Amino acid sequence: MKNVSTINEKELKENEIDQEYENFVKSHYKGHFAQSIRWAKTKDEWDYETVVVRDENEKIKGSMLLLIRKVPGLNSSIVYSPRGPVCDIHDEATFIELTKKAEEVAKKHKAFLLKMDPDIPNDDMEFKNIAKNNGFKIVEKVKDLNEIAHPRIVFRLNLKDKTEDELFASFHQKTRYNIRLATKKGVTIREGKREDIAEFQKIMEVTGQRDKFPIPSAQYFEELYDMMGEEHVKILFADYEGQPIAVTYNFLYGDKVWYMFGGSLNEKRNLMPTYLLQWENIKWAKENNCNVYDFRGICAVDLEHRNEGLYRFKKGFKPDLIEFTEIYKVYNPFMYFAFKKLFPAYRKFRVMLMKKNKKNEEQ
Repeated sequence: MKNVSTINEKELKENEIDQEYENFVKSHYKGHFAQSIRWAKTKDEWDYETVVVRDENEKIKGSMLLLIRKVPGLNSSIVYSPRGPVCDIHDEATFIELTKKAEEVAKKHKAFLLKMDPDIPNDDMEFKNIAKNNGFKIVEKVKDLNEIAHPRIVFRLNLKDKTEDELFASFHQKTRYNIRLATKKGVTIREGKREDIAEFQKIMEVTGQRDKFPIPSAQYFEELYDMMGEEHVKILFADYEGQPIAVTYNFLYGDKVWYMFGGSLNEKRNLMPTYLLQWENIKWAKENNCNVYDFRGICAVDLEHRNEGLYRFKKGFKPDLIEFTEIYKVYNPFMYFAFKKLFPAYRKFRVMLMKKNKKNEEQ
């Protein structure tokens, strides 16, 4: 009985620490769902650890979630902090202490690389100088979008101190017209729950086939829903004459909402349901006192990509274009070189295997 009690006390203490960590990340202005323990638990092939720095009153003042993954064939690991750290981004002392603890984790897991892509604009030279002064290298330009886990360039709509009317008035004229058109033509919005995910995924499959990108299984969306928790996920359907024609899947975490996934059927796209869905999600963000609505990634900002439909769709809501910074530190140059050479081939193999397995499941 003594052992059981000890285990229960240990688990209770760990849960208390995890909750303290989550509360800090959610309340901080640099908080991000990717720094949540909930998000870490959705990453099947990664382990995770958290590190924190406390102030003189033992309150957390800085944190970092670290994903750890062993690299096949290299007997080594990479440590990655997605959108971390969470702290005052110009507090060098806290940054140094956090990265020192992160390096201890890296050493424990025999990592050859520590990588971060913090929620910090790439033009923040003060932060970049802090990182450089502490041994980090800066990735000035991403050559291969497949090498990044979270979008380097995003559209973000600032909601702070703005009413719904002010936000709507700020949209491009054509965007406002399309939102009104959807309502006028009889498109309605319905909130989905976990049991509706199979229906959601079918519409996503149509979108993936049309726009030529892979779509996760319904099981993936269900697991994501379960791990993040129903209070953080919102699934919306746009219906016409009782049938779903478009969908979105969004995250609410802290003072931000992220547009994670969205799709539409090939039919009835002229009713502009995707515009109405975005407006409903923006209003949901306002209802939850959020300061940011994140439309997530775009491929690039050159003239070619500006002609893409997705770019123009998001641009119509008049968000700010933000490019995030990316920093890294290499502990074993040989391992890093091998990883850079082998990883693209490994990634292609995994994609090919996923497609093959999916095809077999459908047969």
